Amino acid sequence: MVAEFKRKSILCPSCKKLISQDESTCPYCGVSNPGSWWRNNPLVKFSLDPASIINYIIITNVVFFIVSVVLNPSSMGLSMNPFALFSPSNQSLLLLGATGTIPIDQFSRWWTLISASYLHGGIIHIFFNMMVLRQIAPLIMQEYGLNRMIILYTLGGIIGFYISYLAGIPFTIGASASLFALIGSILYYAKSRGGAYGQAIFKQIGGWVIALFIFGFLFPGINNWAHG
Repeated sequence: MVAEFKRKSILCPSCKKLISQDESTCPYCGVSNPGSWWRNNPLVKFSLDPASIINYIIITNVVFFIVSVVLNPSSMGLSMNPFALFSPSNQSLLLLGATGTIPIDQFSRWWTLISASYLHGGIIHIFFNMMVLRQIAPLIMQEYGLNRMIILYTLGGIIGFYISYLAGIPFTIGASASLFALIGSILYYAKSRGGAYGQAIFKQIGGWVIALFIFGFLFPGINNWAHG
């Protein structure tokens, strides 16, 4: 008698390549135990999907923005200045985790170096930051991977706000420091890779950097220390 072996194929939960369920590691991306239940249940699949991670970051920023406005609606900005439209109060932002010399020196809130990246000062502020995140994050994940993108995003915000703290910025918020870290990382990648692909990325992202820095110096109140 000839024994029958049934080989079940699955999509790797990490790289989405077709592999055997019995593989100890994915031959394409190297993830361990790709066929295990904990990597393939619907909840984990959804939570580890790269596109979902970007959505989670955006949703977190939006939720914090709504909360910051709702905490003190009477002070909400409704001026003709679009950059001040639906602006939360400084008291609300301070409570939720704005950073700078005031929160850190007066209240010892070092944790605000992380939380400040998820707060914004107006509807235009959060809209443009989330638009940049939506456009650049997929490219970062493609070239660096999801885990490194999260590390770059988080550490970029911490380091950017720490530099602005050392520069004496009293009160600051926004995802820009994290976004500029992602932009810097992809510029480094493009320059290191070279070739037609690297040059194309460098030219495209380099144009963004020039435009954003010019924007930062033309309009008051923008934290260029964190951007740098």
